[in-house]
Amino acid sequence: MTSAQVDKEYGGDRATAGPSGGGPAEEGYERGLGSRQVQMIAIGGAIGVGLFMGAGANIAKAGPSIILMYALAGVVIFFIMRALGELLLYRPVSGSFAEYAREFLGPFFGFATGWTYWLMWVVTGMAELTAAAIYIHFWFPGIPQWVSALVFLVVLFGVNLISVKIFGEVEFWFSMIKVTAIIGMIVIGLGVLTIGFSDAGETATTANLWAHDGIFPNGIGSSLMTLQGVMFAYLAVELVGVTAGESENPEKTLPKAINTLPWRIIVFYVGALSVILAVVKWTEFSAGNSPFVHAFEKMGIPLAAGIVNFVVLTAALSSCNSGMYSTGRMLRDLAANRQAPTVLGRLNSRRTPALGITVSVVLMGIGVVLNYVVPEKAFGYVTSVATAAGIWTWTMILISHIRYRRDVEAGRLPASSFPAPGGALFSWVAVAFLALVTCLIAYDKDARVCLYVAAVWAVGLAVGWQALKRRDPAIAERTERRYA
Repeated sequence: MTSAQVDKEYGGDRATAGPSGGGPAEEGYERGLGSRQVQMIAIGGAIGVGLFMGAGANIAKAGPSIILMYALAGVVIFFIMRALGELLLYRPVSGSFAEYAREFLGPFFGFATGWTYWLMWVVTGMAELTAAAIYIHFWFPGIPQWVSALVFLVVLFGVNLISVKIFGEVEFWFSMIKVTAIIGMIVIGLGVLTIGFSDAGETATTANLWAHDGIFPNGIGSSLMTLQGVMFAYLAVELVGVTAGESENPEKTLPKAINTLPWRIIVFYVGALSVILAVVKWTEFSAGNSPFVHAFEKMGIPLAAGIVNFVVLTAALSSCNSGMYSTGRMLRDLAANRQAPTVLGRLNSRRTPALGITVSVVLMGIGVVLNYVVPEKAFGYVTSVATAAGIWTWTMILISHIRYRRDVEAGRLPASSFPAPGGALFSWVAVAFLALVTCLIAYDKDARVCLYVAAVWAVGLAVGWQALKRRDPAIAERTERRYA
């Protein structure tokens, strides 16, 4: 396919397109995601396995101060999402992160961001398939871990191939289960605190939030070290940006989904953890054990472990489902800009990027192999990569927003209908925070492996970009013309 044919098929030269270039009307996707589904996708993106399972290790390290860490990180996540929201209402496109990096920072950054976000979801899909297979062991210990992972992979692959409406509906109900579980725990916990019923009633008190060696029992340094795990829990909150090209009314649904983010963080993270740590003192929690399971058991809820196991199973499947969705769209955006094989950008009769999804699913299948070869280590092998990829994606969103605001103030671009509060200043604050988290990761000997992987990936991207420029010199010419 020639360059002109690619531009025609995908809606023009999107690397240099203005507000109207390459918009969702030109992308060819089905506008199958309604307001109800976009809202629940946004909510579900803020609730994952990192909260249901990972919070136990963070509580053991930081004590009650973990609530403050989730709140602090939540504020930064809101800055990131408002920056993304301003860009989305300036030009709503499905490959939003890569598109904005391409437009405001240059084609290489669009190339790097698109492929890095794709990698993040491929490895996250591997991790979540592994987690889901582990959760199935709770009920069916005789089923090999790799068999469960393979079954989930095939089923979710089918869901994503059918249509975006089916994807949205499945994601809606996955998110509904997670939301219901957390709200139920909060309501019951408040009942224990106020009325005093259940086995936990005698020891449940808000004083548990500070009575056992204070809010920072292990020091502020230990609390800060949990930020890397806290940020991992927020990965996928940006997924609402990928839905821009398939939302029925992005100008209405996207601002609403982003503006309700603070309430979701307050309720699902700060609120839930505050209730849990008031009902059960922090010293009873440990790594590897879900704080939700322990709190339910302490309150005497029947079948507590089974209930939470079902919820975290849906959380894992939800994340894998989202990964298949986003990787197909990101590959299509890269193909539209001649930064991936153009065949990956074609839509099937149901207007979904079937081949892009298929390629991603095949690579996610490596997770099934890992579950067969090293089932006890599979999860740990792939989770650390997602954190580094997520930090890169968020940083590109913020820097693109800073450059966009500069162009708006200079009169070179129209203002968005959804400006971020604080403008570029809050984006700079968020960039500094992400730099701090990266330094904390480098300091932690167990976590810094993701930075080694990131370095190898960066070399691979640089080599790939040079090869791409040799094959298609027009990409380098566009770089010089637009970004010199």
